[in-house]
Amino acid sequence: MGPLAGIKIVELAGIGPGPMAAMLLADLGATVLRIERTEPADLGVRRPQKFNLLMRNRECIALDLKQPEAVQQVLQFIDSADGLIEGFRPGVTERLGLGPDPCLARNPRLVYGRITGWGQTGPLAHAAGHDLNYIALTGVLHAIGRAGQPPTIPLALTGDFSGGALYLVMGMLAALLEARSSGQGQVVDAAIVDGTTSMATVFYGLHAAGMWNPARGSNILDSGAPFYEVYECQDGGWISVGPIEARFYRQLLTLIDLDPQALGAQHDQGAWPQAKVLIAQRFKTRTRAQWCELLEGTDVCFAPVLSFDEAPRHPQLQARGSFVEIDGVVQPAPAPRFSRSVPQTPRPPQAEPTRDIAAVLAAWRGA
Repeated sequence: MGPLAGIKIVELAGIGPGPMAAMLLADLGATVLRIERTEPADLGVRRPQKFNLLMRNRECIALDLKQPEAVQQVLQFIDSADGLIEGFRPGVTERLGLGPDPCLARNPRLVYGRITGWGQTGPLAHAAGHDLNYIALTGVLHAIGRAGQPPTIPLALTGDFSGGALYLVMGMLAALLEARSSGQGQVVDAAIVDGTTSMATVFYGLHAAGMWNPARGSNILDSGAPFYEVYECQDGGWISVGPIEARFYRQLLTLIDLDPQALGAQHDQGAWPQAKVLIAQRFKTRTRAQWCELLEGTDVCFAPVLSFDEAPRHPQLQARGSFVEIDGVVQPAPAPRFSRSVPQTPRPPQAEPTRDIAAVLAAWRGA
């Protein structure tokens, strides 16, 4: 049983960060019920449900929330829920009759979790957007990329799933903990712009101190430095090195047989371009596997750049059990780890929504 066993969450179907947050809570033992649309959203992508991994570990029912009787059925689940997740634009659940006021009136201890891109308030609150737009507004996208190149579009990890889902989960867990002492629920307004901005705190501090160059690819952590970079190998594979500390950097140069004098001082930015050329030339002399044999496990801060196919087979991730296979699909395991209340292996996504709402409600009340 995971540490959230006994916690019950109602999830109003959405895409992106909402389902991710619901999966994270379910992975840690919460009982999560997803209220799906009777007509699934058209995302332009069709795939078998078993590969829709964010849907794992919870039961799903389908209701038309435009129908009053369906709204009443959802409220019956909310009566005994600890939390609710919704990711609609501001005002949508209010128009459906499932906004915070009616839900908290029926269940004063309910933690009502809302996840949006722009937030519930502000001039953009009702505008459409996606992950890319949200991280663009925060200053984060501007900082990502190589010298002389446009901003680089990262995976949605930065906005939707880190700035969004993780902050929603953190907020809901905090509110659930507070409700145990106060007896009162509350609304958690999680905005991707807020979470992404929060994650960038250290960089805003560096910027304020005049220690961050706004030009992309010119700082230690953004591909500017030769000692925090990815390099191509002889066979076309890639490796990463990040020996920021002086002693680790010296060890790297020793192991790859480069003269420190030829590269210049580690933090002399004027010497960085030439140092990159020399290091890149050296890494081109061997295959990725050969560099792994020499450098992996040392203090030079090294790792091969692995693909989604390769990562689950790496000995470190295998030893950690970082991936599990469920219904023939290799996927990330629940995280983080707990010494005592260990989460169960996730259940695969439900193939079709359950139609017997009465049976689901009875089981829910007894959970």
